[in-house]
Amino acid sequence: MRSFEDIWSLAVDRKGEEAVREGLQFPKPQAEIAAMPDDRFLSLMTRCIFQSGFNWKVVDAMWPGFEAAFEGFDIGHCMMLHDEDFGRLVSDTRIVRHGQKIKSVQENAVFLADLARDHGSAGAFFAGWPAENYVGLLDLLQKKGSRLGGNTGQYFLRFAGLESFILSQSVVNRLVAEGIVTKAPTSARDKAAAQAAFNTWKAQSGRSLTEISRVLALSID
Repeated sequence: MRSFEDIWSLAVDRKGEEAVREGLQFPKPQAEIAAMPDDRFLSLMTRCIFQSGFNWKVVDAMWPGFEAAFEGFDIGHCMMLHDEDFGRLVSDTRIVRHGQKIKSVQENAVFLADLARDHGSAGAFFAGWPAENYVGLLDLLQKKGSRLGGNTGQYFLRFAGLESFILSQSVVNRLVAEGIVTKAPTSARDKAAAQAAFNTWKAQSGRSLTEISRVLALSID
């Protein structure tokens, strides 16, 4: 595979250096992630889940209604949602009335409460996760969380500010072009190969996975 310097050059040749630098995204400081309240993680998870397969602008416009309907995503309140609450919420016009996604709020509140119990807070857990095993965190979200697999979990971690890469079509195209995978990484083997490549580029460049992900996308599409 090419070095990060070579891929950077490809991106610059396509977009121009100023555009590449302006297009970079950066992770938040770990202390900022650690300080993020648990209810904000639940809110962000829920937003990503409802945006998946739906018009993001519609969800964004309705978000104050979501916050009100779920009591500010208070973990204790959302953990205790019961059948009567679900019956009310699937008829609540302030939110997108998708029964399975509404149910995920309660399930992810339990997931976050478990993280907080074991690590002090969900933020402390996420801030402490090693970027060199980012795909391991994606696997955990898929297994322990609700509806947090695939791109949903990736966007959640990106928006939460974690050092991360998103396996968009453009990023996958670059990984394929470099001979790292032959298609979108879904198997454990392919995800490990993608992680190893990102780790190599990180060591070469001193840049975060977040920055590298963006440069890969700009280098090809």
